Amino acid sequence: MVKGLAHICFTVSDLDKSIAFYRDRLGLAPAFDFINAKGERFGIYLHCGERTFIELFKGEVSNLAAGKSYSHFCLEVEDVAQAVAQLRAGGLEVSDAVLGEDHSWQAWLKDPDGNHIELHGYTPASKQGPCLK
Repeated sequence: MVKGLAHICFTVSDLDKSIAFYRDRLGLAPAFDFINAKGERFGIYLHCGERTFIELFKGEVSNLAAGKSYSHFCLEVEDVAQAVAQLRAGGLEVSDAVLGEDHSWQAWLKDPDGNHIELHGYTPASKQGPCLK
C-alpha cells in the first residue's frame, strides 16, 4: 500500500528565505515552482532524493501550541557527523550527532520558521533494518 513518503508540505512566512535555507543550506534541488495568474511564485517543490519532496507555500505560519500535531520531519543522510560538520561550516546551528534509541544516528536543526528537522543515519543495528531490505 504505502511505498514511501511522497512529500511534506509547509506553510512558510518568507518563501525566499525558506527556499534559500532548503536549497542553499541543505542542498535540495528545486523541482518546480507554483506560479499564480500574476506570474508570482507562491510555492515550490524541492527534491529530497528519489521520489521524495518538500513542498513550501507562502502564507501565515500557525503556532504548534495552537493545536497543530506536527513534530518534525526527518531527512536520511549518508553520514550524520559529516552532515553536521558541513552544515555548521555553513553557519547553521545543528545539534551534535547522537545514537538514538533506535540505534540510528541523529542530529537536529530548525528551518527559518522553527520547524524541527532530524538528520538520520542508519547503522547495521538500526531497528528499522528489517524494513530497509
